[in-house]
Amino acid sequence: MEADLIQHARQGDPTAWEALIQQHQTAVFRLAFLMLGTADEADDVAQETFIRAFRMLDRFDPTRPLRPWLLRITSNLARNHHRSIGRHLEALKRFHQSEIEVQHVSAERENWQHMEAQALWQAVRRLSSADQQMIYLRYFLELSVSEVAETLNIAPGTVKSRLHRALSRLRGVVERDFPILWEERV
Repeated sequence: MEADLIQHARQGDPTAWEALIQQHQTAVFRLAFLMLGTADEADDVAQETFIRAFRMLDRFDPTRPLRPWLLRITSNLARNHHRSIGRHLEALKRFHQSEIEVQHVSAERENWQHMEAQALWQAVRRLSSADQQMIYLRYFLELSVSEVAETLNIAPGTVKSRLHRALSRLRGVVERDFPILWEERV
């Protein structure tokens, strides 16, 4: 049981803490990667998430699931990381690099599904970070509405309304800038 592992980890059992990390590291890394866009930065944020979680473990309510709490820490750390000035420069560099890569990829090598996935990824990346976060948590990490609510520390109704608005904005971006995705839907 997760509650037992948490209790043992609180008592200083490194094996219990390692087991908890193993259970949640994929979800933590994925969220960080989706929010930051690079594996190196995501790895840094994931490591920092588990360090902070361990330090604050005595304040965690073990009757609640650990995953949303860890994802909330991850989200906050990634958002803070994203705000740094170096992050802005790196984002510009990655955007330029991806544009060059897209120009050099031959149509013969790309299959339709990959092109759609890339287009969808780029469309989502044009949204605000708050909208991206909603979409990442709900659809990329496949969290339930209640898990998203717990992760972001907001009401489930707020998740639904923010998600609806984020999807509406995404639809607008797709219609305007990504006809490859829109033509499939029409």
